Amino acid sequence: MADVKTYKIAVMPGDGTGPEVVNEGKKVLVAVGKKYGFKNEFTEFDFGGERYLKTGETLTEAAIEELRKFKVIYLGAIGHPGVAPGILELGILLKARFALDQYINLRPVKLYPGVECPLKDKKPEDIDFVVVRENTGCVYAGHGGVTRKGSPYEVATQVMVYDRQMVDRCLEYAFKLTQERKKAGKPGKLTLVHKTNVLTFVGDLWFRAFMEMAKRYPDIQTDYNHVDASCMWMVKNPEWNDVIVTSNMFGDIITDLAAMIQGGMGIAAGGNINPNGTSMFEPIGGSAPKYTGLNVINPLAAIEAGRMMLDYLGEKVAAAAIQKAVAYTCTKIKSLSAGKMGYSTSQVGDMVAENI
Repeated sequence: MADVKTYKIAVMPGDGTGPEVVNEGKKVLVAVGKKYGFKNEFTEFDFGGERYLKTGETLTEAAIEELRKFKVIYLGAIGHPGVAPGILELGILLKARFALDQYINLRPVKLYPGVECPLKDKKPEDIDFVVVRENTGCVYAGHGGVTRKGSPYEVATQVMVYDRQMVDRCLEYAFKLTQERKKAGKPGKLTLVHKTNVLTFVGDLWFRAFMEMAKRYPDIQTDYNHVDASCMWMVKNPEWNDVIVTSNMFGDIITDLAAMIQGGMGIAAGGNINPNGTSMFEPIGGSAPKYTGLNVINPLAAIEAGRMMLDYLGEKVAAAAIQKAVAYTCTKIKSLSAGKMGYSTSQVGDMVAENI
């Protein structure tokens, strides 16, 4: 008998309700694995607020070397009310993204049937696009500083930093993704979002690189939006979007807007991708500490993150089965909001698992 394919998955459940939603995601991954003939081997890492409060540690160098041994990381949520903002985010999330060179942040934006959309008359067929956000450069790179801190003459700088290879590899990923979606029946349109009329150095670099690379992909329609216009059209005409590619800061902002038009953080998931290394998948929402242990938090975003992870691993049929089960579940629950679903956290996880 042939050995069953096994995927080794690093798990960081994180803080607050993170462990609860990850447990439901793991439940679904086990169920879909049984149906499609593979296993998942989970290895937990306890980095988060509790560990930091006990030891003062965020993500250690030794842990990063351990994580490099995995193709994927499954993350719950990071954020603890007892830890000052920024410590865990910088010391765990951003540290992982930079150390593991997860240079793509991938955000599918899809409105499922049964999910209430805040946009008038918009239906699931109108909201089905992907944002490709460059994930290691921009103002997040840490270039800058402060002088005369605390004085009336304090000066602070935070520099938007990009080099050409960082831009090119992000654009190449986006063009290839647009090609894949076109083969699946999507429009085959890639829109660059930036602010070239004001950011005349960095914006110009992105725009020139985009136009030059477009010559290599003649089958792909190309478009450009200023970031403020993109926000406007995302609300008025979300159906105009197929794949958006953008820089780190602009991507951070527009993907939260995108999460709202797909129904909220309760359904939004993302991937931090290194196509040649270790990638990390997570629900977009926070740790929601006030709901910890109540069994009322919505696990669908974490389940969607697991779906993205399987798709990345090449289990596309299994991933599609999860998506179908999530879509069915969305028609049965009353709301995506914690405590208002009409079902408990574990019951929602059971519903998805049982409908694989």
